[in-house]
Amino acid sequence: MDARITDEPAKARTDLPPAAPPAGVNGSRPANRSRPAGGSGAAGGSGTAGVARPVGAARPVGAAAVRRAGAGLTAGALTWATAISIFGSTGVGVGERVVDLTGLCFQLGVFCLLWVQLRTRAIGTSRAAAIALRVEAVVLGVASVWSLLHGVLPDDLKNAAWLAPLDLCWPLSMLGMAAISVKLATAGRWSGLLRWWPLVAESWAVVTVPSFLLVGEDLSRWVGAGHLVIGYAALGLMLVARPGQVLGSPASGRA
Repeated sequence: MDARITDEPAKARTDLPPAAPPAGVNGSRPANRSRPAGGSGAAGGSGTAGVARPVGAARPVGAAAVRRAGAGLTAGALTWATAISIFGSTGVGVGERVVDLTGLCFQLGVFCLLWVQLRTRAIGTSRAAAIALRVEAVVLGVASVWSLLHGVLPDDLKNAAWLAPLDLCWPLSMLGMAAISVKLATAGRWSGLLRWWPLVAESWAVVTVPSFLLVGEDLSRWVGAGHLVIGYAALGLMLVARPGQVLGSPASGRA
């Protein structure tokens, strides 16, 4: 063997693949790329890194959304109040249909109010409180279907017997709102006038139905229309002007 000793450096081999750089060098990641449980990015997809929203918790609602809901309530109440003052609480012929359909506008406005009450947990943070508001929404929804059908169906169908149970939900929904106003005031989660004014607004059925029985249609129409303006329409304007009174810290705990 002809062995020679030299001080020339050995040539690098080119028949081997390049070695991978150590973890963390030149932007490389460690081999273990496992992610924390609960999804990628924000924890559990909650929108806030590392903080998951509790199951069943209401999403936060902003002042702008409360103002829009208040405007819807005021618009619906004023629309129905105008129709009642012109055609009466029941109306005749075309006037009856106008009262029904404007009553539907009012019911949609009450849905706006219910939405704010549900999102702010106005009557308490317990499961029973949330269920009560959802039950009221169902009853009000059935009453709204009656208003629509009674306003658009032909005369020989709109007074059919199968619509009677739907019609019953009209006064039941208003009595339900009256009960909610009492619970809202005692829960103390809204503040200022908005804590107490629902007692005025949501007593509409309690005030107008007896007035109809006592003084008849001619006078009770003004009671009903005036109460809508003073009660629900004013309540909507308060939501527009003072959304912070329904978004602030609660005055009491669970209810």
